[in-house]
Amino acid sequence: MSSPLHSVTWLIWAVAVAASIQIAPNPFYVALAIAVVALVTETHRHETRIARALPVLLAVGVAFSLLRVVLLLLTTHVGGTAFVTVPEATLPRLLGGFTVGGPLEWPVLWQAAAEGFVVIGVMAAFGAFNALASHHELVQRLPRAFHEAGVVLTVALAFVPSTLVAVGQVREADRARTGGLPIRRGRLVRLVVPVLETGLERAVLLAESMDARGFGRSRAGRRHLVAGWLGLVGLLGLCGAMVALVGRSTAVALGCLLGGAAALVAALLLAGADERFTRYRVRPLTALDAVVMATVAGAPIGLALCSAAGESTLRWVVGTSPALPTFGPLPALCLLLLATPALVPADRAAREAGSPSTEPSTAGAVA
Repeated sequence: MSSPLHSVTWLIWAVAVAASIQIAPNPFYVALAIAVVALVTETHRHETRIARALPVLLAVGVAFSLLRVVLLLLTTHVGGTAFVTVPEATLPRLLGGFTVGGPLEWPVLWQAAAEGFVVIGVMAAFGAFNALASHHELVQRLPRAFHEAGVVLTVALAFVPSTLVAVGQVREADRARTGGLPIRRGRLVRLVVPVLETGLERAVLLAESMDARGFGRSRAGRRHLVAGWLGLVGLLGLCGAMVALVGRSTAVALGCLLGGAAALVAALLLAGADERFTRYRVRPLTALDAVVMATVAGAPIGLALCSAAGESTLRWVVGTSPALPTFGPLPALCLLLLATPALVPADRAAREAGSPSTEPSTAGAVA
């Protein structure tokens, strides 16, 4: 059982949501984008471990945004109306020499809150992507040159939900041993040690599974060595282009950029021609996937065109005298294009049972 939409489609959707929020960071538009993300997630999510990690990702985004608001309030002063004054101190010149504290101003608070809301929106987009897409399926669709990197990414994405499951199991076992009575003495040790032990056991089982499938057993051939050196030359060329741009040498920068890009393309082609890996049971992209991808891509494209046309409602500039952000119908219509996946009928059976393909695994990624 799998989602009616391909995981590549969900990746394009998440990127489109994040790009739209970056182009239109107005709090009204960000709130609309988050509402669209919630609608699509509620329609198509699967009850898997990664899907249940979505609240944790949102909590991390909220905590980061609150910390950012506090830091900006304490260090930024624009001359606006202050709502409270706190003790201030000037840091040594070695640490920047700026003043911390003093009057906390309303314009800084609203601007920091709006920017933090953008961070929460982006976290919601990619948290929803984890709840909707199959990372296994994405690894299968990767070019051969990125096969190892895709497997590593899949294993890394499994870390947070696996740890959450282990913590929950350890806490339940601890409550069962104590009869439900809270015993605070030694509780940290009783929780940390079993979680670490469970993580090590899963790592060993995963390593044995990958070794049994022959992952990484073949030695690198001449083609791979040449591809590695070409990749290194390509990266050095791109770095040289950046240094040349700093030095205002446009011709040298262009030459380094073209040479580095050509070396990287050659490296990818050589590494992608490896015959050791095979693809099997890869679900193809359908016409429905193409329609959905084209529609959701229209949201950031439309917002970019609105920005180029001088749409003033896309960004909220607080200034020294804050006013409410404005709302425009055309950007809102562009953002509503992101709700297209909600119109696709969901696979109810897969949603209730939890799609096996959405669980992080490397079993089918290694041939």
